[in-house]
Amino acid sequence: MLEHQSIHPIEPAVPSCQQKMAATFTSPEQLLAFLDLDPTLVPAADKASTLFAFKVTRSYASRMKKGDPDDPLLRQVLPLAEELEATPGYGTDPVGDIEALTAPGILHKYHGRALLITTAACAIHCRYCFRRAFPYSEARLSRQQESLALDYIARDETIHEVILSGGDPLMLNDRRLKELIRAVADISHIKRLRIHSRLPIVLPSRITPELIRCLTASRLNVVLVLHANHPHEIDRDVESAVVMLKQAGLPLFNQSVLLREVNDRADTLIELSETLFENGIVPYYLHLLDKAAGTAHFDVPPEQAVSLHDKLRQRLPGYLVPRLVREQAGAPYKLPV
Repeated sequence: MLEHQSIHPIEPAVPSCQQKMAATFTSPEQLLAFLDLDPTLVPAADKASTLFAFKVTRSYASRMKKGDPDDPLLRQVLPLAEELEATPGYGTDPVGDIEALTAPGILHKYHGRALLITTAACAIHCRYCFRRAFPYSEARLSRQQESLALDYIARDETIHEVILSGGDPLMLNDRRLKELIRAVADISHIKRLRIHSRLPIVLPSRITPELIRCLTASRLNVVLVLHANHPHEIDRDVESAVVMLKQAGLPLFNQSVLLREVNDRADTLIELSETLFENGIVPYYLHLLDKAAGTAHFDVPPEQAVSLHDKLRQRLPGYLVPRLVREQAGAPYKLPV
């Protein structure tokens, strides 16, 4: 087995982000007051937050339209009473993550790549999150488990790509992230490192020259997959962060989730694809909702999703049309819809 450098547990975000992270809204009452919205929405939101905590960066909230309870960005983060309703077919492990835990902190679902659960932390808590009930305390990398996880990857020479996920891996500070990337790069058969992060969208100040150096210092081909669902999420600060990533030569892709009353209109999805591409981001995946308990109010039926996707193909060049997919527990790949 390979000898690996120690990778320590989660630490706070890098110092340049600490002040903005500290300004994060941590209660629905704070956010609703900031947006000049009806305080009668607070009790239901507070109750839903007891099952899945509330968290929104001030940066993300600043892009919401004040006084509009139907703002599509607000809808993604505001807890609703519907989250408390039990819905048949919705559960705590909608995509089979638990069964795919093949070693501490590792999900190994698909041939050729393995995913590391690097942290439980996110900058915002999206209400449609498919890992909202994931047992992070047992399943993420820890000081005691890290060597086992990396040894698992080192022993399996069919694995050529490591995916950093979580939570959000860019919540790790630069030093911890650099240690992790270096340890993965020490495994000779790993060619690519893929990082899935929402931070460039919801906290663009996380993208710094120091982080760029961290991401580009190894021999690995690094790919960054962002997560934007609506064109209003991409403001000037996000654009500036993306410019830094592009100038560093990092390939950028986007994945979205199709969400009712957020982006379930052809015009919205078309604007999103065009805005992404104008900023050098490839619109890669459009996911059907993963059926996590408490998220049924976001669901868009497959037949409606197919109709929307057909409209995108009619109105956009093929390279701007994201792949419409669903993730199914036990499937060998994401399934086209």
